[in-house]
Amino acid sequence: MNDVDATEKNEPDTQNTRGGQGYFRQLRSGHDFARTDDFAREMANYVYAIGDRRTGEAVLIDPAYAPDELLGMLAADGMHLIGVLASHYHPDHVGGDLFGHAIAGVSELLAKTDVPVHIQKSELSYMEQITGLGRSALVLHDSGDVVLVGGISITCIHTPGHTEGSQCFFIDDLLLTGDTLFIDGCGRLDLPGADPEEMYTSLYDRLASIAARTEVFPGHAYSPHPSSTMGSLRRTNPVLLEKTRDDWIRHYSP
Repeated sequence: MNDVDATEKNEPDTQNTRGGQGYFRQLRSGHDFARTDDFAREMANYVYAIGDRRTGEAVLIDPAYAPDELLGMLAADGMHLIGVLASHYHPDHVGGDLFGHAIAGVSELLAKTDVPVHIQKSELSYMEQITGLGRSALVLHDSGDVVLVGGISITCIHTPGHTEGSQCFFIDDLLLTGDTLFIDGCGRLDLPGADPEEMYTSLYDRLASIAARTEVFPGHAYSPHPSSTMGSLRRTNPVLLEKTRDDWIRHYSP
């Protein structure tokens, strides 16, 4: 899965199938789906589809706003859903109420197709509360656990900071970072459950082994570029520039 470089694109490539066995799509809310939803457009969330084109199996990462449309996109590509991966429990990623807006998400999706939702263990109570899903619908993971989608391996990396149970997903030469790491910053640290010290550790220690060539795909379209390499981010993203832990926490703590 290494034949697409979206770094210089001003718009997400909505059909990044990346050649060979791997299937990959980056979809922006209010643009590629949920086009009539002004709130979806304002929030500019990315949803990702990852799969194995040989088996037709796929998962959706953070499928909020228009789950029916997302399922239709998979079907049109000859893929079928076998699971959901949630980067964290916030409603703009998994559905629920946000600022008075009712966002459709994993609960509505599971009403259409019965698939497991993969989360970090520490997200359990939050996911149950926000989505209304029962424990039986949720698969709890530790950092380093692997989710198999056909022959594609997705490694879950626990990266607390934005929330207690935030996680990133590593697939071959791709890293999907949710709200842990953006192209030009990191997730908010002034929300309940956020922890600047944990965020520093996630960015500087837990993601330290990610190779410079790895393409990073964030959870929101907050930059003109839909992705960038980890090497580039380490040179340009202010939250990844070398600072002492104390300096970083003083600078980024709310």
